[in-house]
Amino acid sequence: MFCKPKFIFIVLLSLFFLFACNKADEEDVNSQNNNNSSSANKKVQVWVSNNDGSIKLQKLQENLAFQFTPDFDLNIIVDESVEYQEMYGFGAALSGSSAYNIQAHLNTAQKSELLTSLFSQENGIGINLLRLTIGASDFSLSNYTYNDMPPNEVDPELQNFDLSVEDEYLIPLLQEILSINPNLKIIASPWSAPAWMKDNQSLNNGGHLKTEFLETYANYFVKYIQEMSDRNITIDAITVQNEPLHSAGYPTMEMTAQEQNIFIRDYLGPAFEANSIDSKIIIYDHNWDATYYPLTILNDETTKDYIDGVAFHCYAGEVEAMSDVKEIHNDVGIYFTECSGGNFAPDYGFNIAWNVDNLLCGAVRNWSKTILFWNLALDENSGPKNGGCQDCRGVVTINSNTKEVSFNEEYVILGHIAKFVKAGAKRIETIDTRQEGVSQIAFKNPDGTSVIICYNHNDVSQLVQFKINDNFFAYSIEAASLITFFIEN
Repeated sequence: MFCKPKFIFIVLLSLFFLFACNKADEEDVNSQNNNNSSSANKKVQVWVSNNDGSIKLQKLQENLAFQFTPDFDLNIIVDESVEYQEMYGFGAALSGSSAYNIQAHLNTAQKSELLTSLFSQENGIGINLLRLTIGASDFSLSNYTYNDMPPNEVDPELQNFDLSVEDEYLIPLLQEILSINPNLKIIASPWSAPAWMKDNQSLNNGGHLKTEFLETYANYFVKYIQEMSDRNITIDAITVQNEPLHSAGYPTMEMTAQEQNIFIRDYLGPAFEANSIDSKIIIYDHNWDATYYPLTILNDETTKDYIDGVAFHCYAGEVEAMSDVKEIHNDVGIYFTECSGGNFAPDYGFNIAWNVDNLLCGAVRNWSKTILFWNLALDENSGPKNGGCQDCRGVVTINSNTKEVSFNEEYVILGHIAKFVKAGAKRIETIDTRQEGVSQIAFKNPDGTSVIICYNHNDVSQLVQFKINDNFFAYSIEAASLITFFIEN
């Protein structure tokens, strides 16, 4: 009879804890509902692309509602209070071949429609960054620079500097693009110095800049920037040399890390200062596999004062190399400036997934401020070609016979970020869930809107619940689908 009161006490205590737990759960759900009710006026737009190209950046008619979903496959938490790099822009290279294809193959109405679809954020994908070639590249109509001389003649004063070769296709097209997107930024890169400045006396097959023309070549950059400005085109940044560790039978120039360091420290940086040039200087501009190159230059404190950032390409190495540089020199910007698809990679779905993991999420998670593809527009024969890649693919393909424009994988990748992530946006904190089959990245725009981009690598759909600012929404992402969530104010 001494056990009975003890039994009653235990029962009462159990009931008390059960009531307390139920009350806590009720309060938790009420808290979630209250938080979501504070976002009742917000809208979550959903934009979808699939892995076979039949759906490209399609907006769902219905916006998502903010509400807590208790049963989900994956939870992704977005923390807007933790900010990372400010984004600089997204786009591709307006190579000589790209400018020619757009200008020569399309009539006025077709060209206007294409440029709107590329550069308007409201009616297109909102490209806001272009890369130009300073002179010819492997995608130009011919070999040239802006100061070519007859054999055995030199022009150290650059009296024959002439930009008019670009007045037929490139300059008018740039001016038209700027009328659509006045906030467009431009990065320019040389493939070679004029042949008379080089030790091999050729634009092709590499060769090195001769030491007696270091000052002249610095002034060559100054003249280029000034004459583009005279045409109302601002060069926001230059890279010193495209792929300085590469030599080939088209316009190329080799430049060791030591050579680039001396050129910037003693000539290019001072020339920009003397002429009040505020274009950014970006170094390296080559693959992920040789981080010693930018580190060698950045370790010279005098040179580093002239440098804004380091640029990378995708053709060798791993994307994490950009973080390796950032960890050592946290105060420099990281840029991703070139990657090309092509017939060498014909699987559309694989290309979407690869570009998500290595560029859209990969490069940005490794501190890149930009995503730039190679050619903006090539024809049905991957040209016109001037050596180099024989089967590269542009962001769009323009058929020179039918005039039909095809929008390729690169267009889709750019569209999912450039259309929504605005100038001055910051990457914000999310926990990487790639190991669970969903790649994702998130941004906060200056106007308070937010962007979350996800790709489902799984073979089955995933019901993902997102938590952002203590608010919840959920969406079932189909297998191999790329989604952008645009959260309005």
